[in-house]
Amino acid sequence: MSQLSEQELVRREKLAKLRKMGINPYPADLYPVTNTSQSIKNAFVEGGKVIIAGRLMSRRIQGNASFAELQDAEGRIQLYFNRDEICAGTDKSKYNDVYKKLLDIGDFIGVEGNLFVTKVGEKTVMVKNFTLLSKALKPLPLPKLDAEGNIHDKFDDPELRYRQRYADLVVNPHVKEVFVKRTKLFNAMRNFFNKAGYFEVETPVLQPIPGGAAARPFETHHNALDIPLYMRIANELYLKRLIVGGFDGVYEFSKNFRNEGMDRTHNPEFTAMEIYVAYKDYNWMMTFCEQLLEHCAVAVNGTTKATFGKHNIDFKAPYARVTMCDSIKHFTGFDITGKTEAEIRQAAKDMGVEVDNTMGKGKLIDAIFGDKCEANYIQPTFITDYPKEMSPLCKEHRNNPELTERFELMVCGKEIANAYSELNDPIDQRERFEHQMELAKKGDDEATGVIDYDFLRALEYGMPPTSGMGIGMDRLIMFLTNNQSIQEVLFFPQMRPEKKPLAISDDAKAVLEILKKYEKLALNDLKNQSGLSNKKWDKTIKELTKNKLVKVENIDADLFVLLF
Repeated sequence: MSQLSEQELVRREKLAKLRKMGINPYPADLYPVTNTSQSIKNAFVEGGKVIIAGRLMSRRIQGNASFAELQDAEGRIQLYFNRDEICAGTDKSKYNDVYKKLLDIGDFIGVEGNLFVTKVGEKTVMVKNFTLLSKALKPLPLPKLDAEGNIHDKFDDPELRYRQRYADLVVNPHVKEVFVKRTKLFNAMRNFFNKAGYFEVETPVLQPIPGGAAARPFETHHNALDIPLYMRIANELYLKRLIVGGFDGVYEFSKNFRNEGMDRTHNPEFTAMEIYVAYKDYNWMMTFCEQLLEHCAVAVNGTTKATFGKHNIDFKAPYARVTMCDSIKHFTGFDITGKTEAEIRQAAKDMGVEVDNTMGKGKLIDAIFGDKCEANYIQPTFITDYPKEMSPLCKEHRNNPELTERFELMVCGKEIANAYSELNDPIDQRERFEHQMELAKKGDDEATGVIDYDFLRALEYGMPPTSGMGIGMDRLIMFLTNNQSIQEVLFFPQMRPEKKPLAISDDAKAVLEILKKYEKLALNDLKNQSGLSNKKWDKTIKELTKNKLVKVENIDADLFVLLF
């Protein structure tokens, strides 16, 4: 309790007073809500009776009357509290003793009242009765206005926002709109597939083999079977098993998990959509893809156009199509056609592309494309016909045995879709898997290091010609909502463990408060400001430096603040 702030202590005192008055601050009863803030505004009838519930977000108390704002899932509505109107004909103390003294910003309340319009034209609820539904014990991190109307103390620190998404959603309304659009995207894509007659399925999250992609998996252990299991890195091989089983088209929105690094575009847990359609090829899938994304952009934003950073992009079909070989030749002057691994490695070095001896031919080509070409594709562009070494699950190109029938869709220099004419020759697939195993043994960390023999068995039963496509849903919604960081489009992105507050002495706290006020002081000036004796001062500085709260470079230097 000693670590609670003054405001938190006051709120707990109010909680105790409410209970002493016989008011349950967390009632279990159903509250009979009949309206929302938006429905009131959309179908406003002056004098109409409403019952609404939400979070108290502001109050302007003026004697026996008060204006307040209530926030629910759809927005905000103004409330008017008047002592003589609250529980008219009964004890008026509910206004004075509960509303004025014991309610706080952030509390959930239910309100019954009648609608009216204020003199300035604001649609408002005249409160006849109110009920406390949940007492908030921690104050919301709301921004503050100074006398000139400037905003201060905005809740905009990314780490705090991601860690406390619940508070972020309350005080930053624009954040919620991102997730509303995310749901619209999923619904639009699902409706598009369903209308085409394809079947939504679910595949295992816990898998005996981490297959379908080259990535480091999260590993766990199944106690009953006494076997290792791996969290899904991709669902491709399971979906293709279903095509073998007789489905003409299947899709899944899958949570995938990769035990790798985190940055602005990668989270260990992410959402992918994969779809597989029998009797189709990658040419058909390109047309399907651009129609799908045009449909989704309109569903999310009402237009095919979107802004991403400094770029204005348009998802209206059709999209440009460029082969990978032509792209590399165009931007580097080097033609990879027919070149050996040694020739490509030397060319990459000559271009200044970072390479090493573990990289096979496919990875070298990918490195050249990523370094020299990728960033040039701003508008949606299909990059097609990848070298065979880069695509172990993809069908050989019908006109060139060195290539595969594959495309990636690039937007603003980033891949958002990857698709193949799927390899359905079980003998060729086995050989490709074995080649990947050899590359993995040589140190290629992008090569598949395991063989899914059950998948090969499934292919031996026969899989019809099939095209498959995967879309990174998190990255796509980033483009559609103009967010540069994947953390902005995930409710709860992965975070480092939260640091526990250090328990430090009152003297140390006092020194830190002085530092906060003056930012930087000479050591002797800081000592004089603190008023500490030599003994207490030496002890305090030792405590602060040990806890890495300050750094003293030498006895005559300034004190540099590291953490607050």
